[in-house]
Amino acid sequence: MPDMSAPYRSTRYRPRKKDLHVTFEHFYRVDLFMKTLDKQIHELDCRFSEQSIELLSLGSTLCSKKINIDHIVLLIEKYYPTDFTEQERNQLVCQLETFQVERINNAKLSEVATLSDLCQTLVETGKNSMYDLVERVCRLLLTLPVSTATTERGFSAMKIFKNRLRNKMSDENLANSMVIYIEKEIADKFDSESIIEEFKGLKDPSNIEGLEADIQKVNVAS
Repeated sequence: MPDMSAPYRSTRYRPRKKDLHVTFEHFYRVDLFMKTLDKQIHELDCRFSEQSIELLSLGSTLCSKKINIDHIVLLIEKYYPTDFTEQERNQLVCQLETFQVERINNAKLSEVATLSDLCQTLVETGKNSMYDLVERVCRLLLTLPVSTATTERGFSAMKIFKNRLRNKMSDENLANSMVIYIEKEIADKFDSESIIEEFKGLKDPSNIEGLEADIQKVNVAS
């Protein structure tokens, strides 16, 4: 291990006058570590907006041992004003206070480390009925679009379905077709015959032939 207080000499470049007093500690801490850290922070700032960062911090707060209730309520008022009424926000404060105490005493809740695990544990333990507003916050945060990958896949799928021959396709039909195409891994698990049989059991199975044609088109496209 080199002496960190010793002068650092680059073997690749001729040292400049101001580099003569650079030590190994300064090189590794400032020139190497800090530059790498600044680059990573810059990439994160470019990828995630300020809103996404605040909502991600909200998710981490819910999974921490000490919940910052005031911070959660402020972000809920800021980003989800239409999803919670004023009365529900007041109830959310009470639920968070109770939830924070119960999480310490509940073995399953205390082991939760991620937001998805928290939402799943609330359902498995039946606590979602008691902490329904906390669960709603978790579900809203889990739908946070932190990446544009889903949007890009949606536009790619739209180019496949809404081509020159289908330019008069309705928005509802287009949306349904895109969901099936984008989530093809899930759609592949469904049997076409079972879908047709279920559609036949509806009160108004007036477009069964169109359904069969759409299923065939989706299978061909995928």
